Amino acid sequence: MNMIVAVDQNWAIGNKGDLLVKIPADQQFFREQTTGKIVIMGRKTLESFPNGLPLPKRTNIVLTKDKDFSVKGAIIAHSIKEVLALLRGKKKSDIYVIGGESIYRAFLPYAETIHLTKINYAYEADTYFPNLDEYPEWKLVGESDEQTYFDLEYYFYLYKKIKNR
Repeated sequence: MNMIVAVDQNWAIGNKGDLLVKIPADQQFFREQTTGKIVIMGRKTLESFPNGLPLPKRTNIVLTKDKDFSVKGAIIAHSIKEVLALLRGKKKSDIYVIGGESIYRAFLPYAETIHLTKINYAYEADTYFPNLDEYPEWKLVGESDEQTYFDLEYYFYLYKKIKNR
């Protein structure tokens, strides 16, 4: 299972229900990685999308505690166990967890690969991704050259979970 996320230098991912910044190259990378795949998100993440609609050309799974929640074009699940049952038999490489904070934290034990865009700036934020540098099982295995968007510097990182030997 993969995760894909953009974080600032403090591992923040959002503020007041929105992304911290929209970087076109990061958004393009997200589209390239997830199109044709399964994406798992929380209800608040779904509601942050244009018109609150699922992402096109992907299988959208929305995890919510709200038993009455429904949205056209998405599969609704009410527990991690239910999501994992929906994923049985699917290729792990075709599954992407896309947020928000509680969904990332809940699925971190199941993830094997994390595509992380690290932005060299500290934003005002209220939601965070776990700091992978504090988890010994996560290893940075790939790093892009410095990218820029106007005066913003960022990097594409690839983290892999290292199995216990």
